[in-house]
Amino acid sequence: MTDATTKTTTDVMSFADACAAVTAPGQTFALTEAEVRGRTYKVFENAPPTLAAMFNDAAARGDQDFLVCEDERWSFADVAKSGHALAAALIADYGITKGDRVIIAMRNYPEWITSMVGIVTAGAVAVPLNAWWGSDELAYGLRDSGAKVVIVDAERLDRLAATLAEDQIPAILVRSDGGMGATDAGDVARYEDVVVAGTPAPAVDIDPDDDATILYTSGTTGNAKGAVATHRSHTNALLAFWCRATVADLRTKSRADAAPASDEDDVGEDDVGEGDDAKAESAPPSFILTVPLFHVTGCVPVMFGAFGLGTKLVMMYKWEPSRALELIERERITQFVGVPTMVQDLLECPDFDRYDTSSLRSIGGGGAAAAPELVKRVDQTFAKGRPGIGYGMTETCAYGPQNSGFDYLERPSSTGRPVPMMQVKVIDEAGNELPPNTQGEICFYGPNLIREYWNKPEATAEAFLDGWLRSGDLGRIDEDGFVFVEDRAKDMVIRAGENIGCIEVEAAIAEHAAVYEVAVFGLPHDRLGEELACEVYCKPGETVSAEELTAHVGERLAGFKVPSVITFSDEMLPRSPQGKILKRLIRDRLTEERAAVS
Repeated sequence: MTDATTKTTTDVMSFADACAAVTAPGQTFALTEAEVRGRTYKVFENAPPTLAAMFNDAAARGDQDFLVCEDERWSFADVAKSGHALAAALIADYGITKGDRVIIAMRNYPEWITSMVGIVTAGAVAVPLNAWWGSDELAYGLRDSGAKVVIVDAERLDRLAATLAEDQIPAILVRSDGGMGATDAGDVARYEDVVVAGTPAPAVDIDPDDDATILYTSGTTGNAKGAVATHRSHTNALLAFWCRATVADLRTKSRADAAPASDEDDVGEDDVGEGDDAKAESAPPSFILTVPLFHVTGCVPVMFGAFGLGTKLVMMYKWEPSRALELIERERITQFVGVPTMVQDLLECPDFDRYDTSSLRSIGGGGAAAAPELVKRVDQTFAKGRPGIGYGMTETCAYGPQNSGFDYLERPSSTGRPVPMMQVKVIDEAGNELPPNTQGEICFYGPNLIREYWNKPEATAEAFLDGWLRSGDLGRIDEDGFVFVEDRAKDMVIRAGENIGCIEVEAAIAEHAAVYEVAVFGLPHDRLGEELACEVYCKPGETVSAEELTAHVGERLAGFKVPSVITFSDEMLPRSPQGKILKRLIRDRLTEERAAVS
């Protein structure tokens, strides 16, 4: 087990010494112990007690730019006023009480963020739903969470209209442009009519261990699971990100101070956070939001992080690399957080050299592994930016081992190390901890873990072992504490950072009358990390085309869950002695066949 106390021999200041320095008593990131639900954790002494408290602190920044969305600019005060007025309306007009669930179902808009502020300030639980979900998936999230109100944009309202009307759930419509969206959705009010500017925030007593959010995460057993995170989970995850950035800066300075003067420009390290490094310039910290806010990465380290750090957040309407480069130059963006495919998209963009990207300090993210060559290319291409990667989950509020700067260049296949708030270990199938460099299942322990899966006690019990979260990922930890993720125990595909449960897709394909059996799995993809593939065996005498299956799945599931590679077998799919389909054999065969053709 590593709790970030191991030393390396090649660093001027070891990772352990830097962690000890920044988490010592009296420091910003001082650690103490707290008992939470019967378990003892290392927690940050100075973490905001709740997200609501953090939002209130951010409001004090007043007219300072906070959100930039196309041609709109919202100050910290603007966001606070809108969020506080929404909180008051949820309580007074919709009867929301502490612990009630309120859904956010929309694409990335400023109102997504003000809705989060309003819901949390009201003491309710924010339930962001995947904006890419279809009608059935959105209906599942609505009913599973037991939400009492839905805050929605027009597109999602159309998809949810029938369910809202049937269940008599009121909706608040954003960006209505004067219209009311679906006419058959029942009780729908416009956001601008509900939110009365200047209405003060209600006084609600919120405890650090009260539930704050339910983020749905795709699993391997069909429907998505609602991961319930408390205020303490989120605020400790945030401080862990910032602590890790400060550790990186301290080590960078130590390395730069010890390096010959001619070498100083060649070193540097930075993460998502507030520090400067040897290569950074004076541009104030700012994020560009390239990923959906319903993803834990967009929600926690980026959006919540911008609140906590008081930084500008530039929102993209949709991912488009040329537009991202334009915004990076125009807004002097310092932090780029996305999946590796987005970083590659930037570098491959024909317009790359037209734009000034010198303000960038950190180019990283997570959601999938980055190819070592991409890591080197980032370091060599951006004038001041350093590559970074993080290994977090919805269940860890996005925080986990991180790797960046010179560590990342030296170990590009590692996801790095955590700060001491979090502990990481690798276990065998019996739950025994394994020694360094031995592959097993990666497990996490810390106050940033979720409390449970909503309404799924069996799934919760399966995910936790004596308080440790079982990641479902296979990997190892080396003698210096670096974590290496090498495979997945879970039957899941990660396409461009989006988790896809194979069983859910298999179930949709199996509904086709011609299908006898099907195996869904991931294939390596240069840009996406993985692409979704399937092999189908049809019933004797029946046939179906790939195009028909694509349409069939597209009618039932979100577009990103539709396989892009569909193959057919003339015989039943290979099985183990226990009767399980051997997907690895199919995947390996297809991988070899594609390699032979290319």
